[in-house]
Amino acid sequence: MSQPTSSLSKLALQKFKRNFWGVFSFVFIVIIGLISIFAYILAPDNSQHANQMHLAIHSQKPGFTVDMLVIPESKKSEQALMNKLFFGYQNSDTEIPVAEHVLENNQLTYTEYAADNLKGLTKTIDLSIYAENSTKPFVEERTFMFGTDKYGRDLLSRVLVGARISFFIGFIAVFISLVVGILMGSLAGYFGGKVDAVIMWIINVSWSIPTLLLVIAITLALGKGFWQVFIAVGLTMWVEVARVVRGQVISVKEMQYVTAARALGFNDYRIITKHILPNIMAPVIVISAANFAAAILIESGLSFLGIGAQPPMSSWGAMIKDHYNYIILGKPYLALIPGFCIMSLVMAFMLMGNALRDALDVRS
Repeated sequence: MSQPTSSLSKLALQKFKRNFWGVFSFVFIVIIGLISIFAYILAPDNSQHANQMHLAIHSQKPGFTVDMLVIPESKKSEQALMNKLFFGYQNSDTEIPVAEHVLENNQLTYTEYAADNLKGLTKTIDLSIYAENSTKPFVEERTFMFGTDKYGRDLLSRVLVGARISFFIGFIAVFISLVVGILMGSLAGYFGGKVDAVIMWIINVSWSIPTLLLVIAITLALGKGFWQVFIAVGLTMWVEVARVVRGQVISVKEMQYVTAARALGFNDYRIITKHILPNIMAPVIVISAANFAAAILIESGLSFLGIGAQPPMSSWGAMIKDHYNYIILGKPYLALIPGFCIMSLVMAFMLMGNALRDALDVRS
């Protein structure tokens, strides 16, 4: 009677499922990924980059509530549904915080909100000219769950939209580092000799340059922007992958199954891609999880220095840069909230990486 057998991948999956923090981190990362994709659906401010400013209510505490006068946009251009989903609404309504308002015969008299116990201006508008463009109440109560930033923008919306950069930079940077690192490491480890010497020289030169300094140099060469940061971070993270892949290939290329593949006349490309790489991917997967966390931290540092994602694009690092001085002004939450988001996402990737390392360790 034959005993049921399980593949190594199934055994690794079972070990991973038994790790509470690994599973918890994986679920957390998936939730953050869904939030980043559908940020404009979840965000109270669904304008592009969540950039609706209300200077009268700047730097308000979490849970702040105010009446908001919403004046519909008179001319709204057509915008595709997918464009709204991924890039927000291009034409947003005009919003004015009000302290008091009175409606009589389509005439709305309101007093603008003013902080520090000041008296705002009193104005009157005719709502009949906007009635055709809106089916919603013109004055609605608005609650800012995370408060507002120094420009009066909804901090919760900025955090949700900013999750996109921190999350997707991990995927793109790790993808670039895997493509370059696996290619260079495989060539160096498999062929050896002069090929190995040249590639190792490139690796050592790249390794000797501080990561942040190299990223800054690449960013300045490519220009400031969204995609430039992704490429710059990815091109600085391939070295560690290449070193790991090179070491693994050197230890595996003399195994019997590789020798048998050579004896059967398979070419080098097939031996590397079909026989060697599938058997050395466990440490590469683990290092990729760590590189996710490193990419998020590097992007946050670049945004803090002002050479990452550019305004008005929302980024957790840029939010810390804009509000770190508020820590000593009695409003530390403006910097602590995005800082906690960075910390929690990085910790989730590190915990998942540790869980993957334990699950893929054949000795355990």
